[in-house]
Amino acid sequence: MAEPRIPVSINHHCCRICSEVLRNPVTVPCGHNFCMQCIQKCWDKDKKNNCSCRCPECGHIFQSTPHLIKNTTLAEMVRDTENPGSEKRTKEHSGESLNVSRRPRHCTETGMSGSHLCWKHSSPLDVYCCTDDQIICAVCASAEHSGHRIGCVGEERRRKQEQLRNIQTKSKQILQKQRKKSKNLKKILTQIQEEARQTEDYCESVVVSVISSLQEHYLSVRALIGAQEEEATAWVQVSIKTLEAKMQEMKKRVSELDHLAEVDSNVHFLKEWPSLQRLCEEDHLNPFDEVSEDPLLPFEFTKRTVEQVGKRLEEFCDKEFASISETADRGEESPGQMEEDDMQEEREASVSQSCVFSAADRTLTQPSVEPTTRAEFLQYACELTLDPATAHVDLVVSNGDKEVMLIKAQEKIRNSPIRYPERFVHRRQVLCREGLQGERCYYEIEVVGDKAEIALTYNGIDRKSRSRLSAFGGNANSWSLDRYKNYSVSHKSGSIQLTASPTHHRIGVYLKFREGTLSFYEVSDSMNFLYKVEATFKEPLYPGFWLGEKCCIRICDLRQS
Repeated sequence: MAEPRIPVSINHHCCRICSEVLRNPVTVPCGHNFCMQCIQKCWDKDKKNNCSCRCPECGHIFQSTPHLIKNTTLAEMVRDTENPGSEKRTKEHSGESLNVSRRPRHCTETGMSGSHLCWKHSSPLDVYCCTDDQIICAVCASAEHSGHRIGCVGEERRRKQEQLRNIQTKSKQILQKQRKKSKNLKKILTQIQEEARQTEDYCESVVVSVISSLQEHYLSVRALIGAQEEEATAWVQVSIKTLEAKMQEMKKRVSELDHLAEVDSNVHFLKEWPSLQRLCEEDHLNPFDEVSEDPLLPFEFTKRTVEQVGKRLEEFCDKEFASISETADRGEESPGQMEEDDMQEEREASVSQSCVFSAADRTLTQPSVEPTTRAEFLQYACELTLDPATAHVDLVVSNGDKEVMLIKAQEKIRNSPIRYPERFVHRRQVLCREGLQGERCYYEIEVVGDKAEIALTYNGIDRKSRSRLSAFGGNANSWSLDRYKNYSVSHKSGSIQLTASPTHHRIGVYLKFREGTLSFYEVSDSMNFLYKVEATFKEPLYPGFWLGEKCCIRICDLRQS
């Protein structure tokens, strides 16, 4: 009777080079077995690299290429393993596998199924090095990972499984928010079209009330509205497409997470998890794009601007037609009075149309002496208005374009694709509409807050870059009075510190364009001189302001002073 065959672990029938069942097994002098083709390729590679032949398993070095001895006994054992001799052995093997699968899996047993073996030591991959994020065997842990934080594969799987569940939950929440955001964007798209129509009707109702000569301006306003509508619509449509693409990507990522959560192989899970985790974390950094600026805001600015123009023109016409009626009742006026009325008409028309002040505005009333009292300065008062189209997105212009305020909440509209081309992009600055080049010009502003800059600059100042060239006083074409704990004056990136510290909120600015002087005063009961700039002004100077935290600047109405 034949002796029962002693089962041999399949691990001993595997080549340590290719990890497959031995084919034409041969034995090297150190006693280890390999596929004949595998060991020959390995030694050929050593010779090519001018290295001595060595055993891939134990590392033993041979002085010359050893003679390979075919291991016939091992070859027969391999054949017997691949072709089991009886149904009983098959059933016993199946029953043994079933028992193993029913046993509770511990961390030391993780990774022992299939070919999950250490290629160096042929030991199960049941250890996880948390320090290096590697799956290793116990021999590698003691030999190469000494001092590292070591855990078992099963426990590490459970820990990362919890991370996966948290990310699954967060991903689904983000997907829900994206669906809601997509719905809101589509609603905004409809509102844009409705608001565009309403804005056209509103502007038309304002413009048609003025004389027919302004019809060409109204047509340009309509063109602007159309461009605003087209730009806003295009941007929202792009946002919708981008969001829907992100939703598809997120759905795919959620599906991958669900699939990975159901993977049985711990090794496969731990190999795939890091890359999938990084992708999910990148998705979560910017789950969905906010509408960084209200797309309806340009329409509101257009309506407000046209309304203000209409009011100014109506006031101007009412005043002038009333003056005509009074003149007709009284009879003819003296030539001097008519000349004075003509000059007043020119000044008001200049203000209403935001024209540059000319040198002839004050020629009839200009005295030869320098003003010293506030009443004397007020003779040269000029009317200014802020230009919202130049204001940084953090600044809000209000009160008839006479007041500008820094509001933190406006940060939500930063980086919006809907921009005025003349807007300051990176600095909280704003310009006035009017350029000053009169013989003498004077205006006052009130500052609420600790830090602000009162400046004059050429219209061509850089408004896009982050460099000092876009800052008031940071270039050769702008001059700035900086108000903080002490006053200072800036020009060409240089600064002159003044000894005076702010004691009043009102600042007076006195410009003599042709003479090339610019003076700053602190206004109270008297005119407190701060500093005088001397330069050659080649272009009209536009008043501008920079605002610090919680700051508000108001242009004073000197007609009521």
